[in-house]
Amino acid sequence: MPLGCDILPRVVVTITGYKGGTAKTVTAVHVAAYLQGDAPTLLIDADANRSSTTWARAERLPFRVVDERQAPRVSQDFTHVVIDTEARPGRADFKALIRGADLLVIPTPPDALALAALMQTVEALGELGGGARYKVLLTIVPPRPSLDGDEARASLSGAGVALFDAVIPRLAAFGKAALAGVVVSEVRDPRAARGWAAYQAVGKELTHEQI
Repeated sequence: MPLGCDILPRVVVTITGYKGGTAKTVTAVHVAAYLQGDAPTLLIDADANRSSTTWARAERLPFRVVDERQAPRVSQDFTHVVIDTEARPGRADFKALIRGADLLVIPTPPDALALAALMQTVEALGELGGGARYKVLLTIVPPRPSLDGDEARASLSGAGVALFDAVIPRLAAFGKAALAGVVVSEVRDPRAARGWAAYQAVGKELTHEQI
């Protein structure tokens, strides 16, 4: 899973949002897997649900996962850090996340409720971040003939929201990966390669952000 570029400087990527069920942990796991291909990467599970920790329980992920209590002791040993936050972090926590991250990644499905929660997140960034760097990632995007993904992109772009070009399709392979405790590329599923390619595209955009 190499990036195909020189080693990046130490980067901290935070995956966050104001709603659960947005593929936040799926995104955290796969962004960490991509960055691990560049240099040692740590995933910090700061969500009370401990979804990333559960995913890692089989010890088959290519990177280390710890919770926020362990992070201060080990984070200095890693080049890159990915943080999987709780859904709807408190105001003080959100402000700390903004200050501590090189880039906030905000996953959202293209449905109306998720998009409404997304706009609350973006508004909070404006109030607290003073120009915080973020990008929104469309996730769980249904296949055509549905136009939900296209319509959500048009709406968000029109509102001036920063978006990844890459989108994450709705695939059963991601659920299988979580159950098996692996990255989606390791799952026996005809669409698994498509899922990993989507997150590779996200990783390449992160690289181009020069975070």
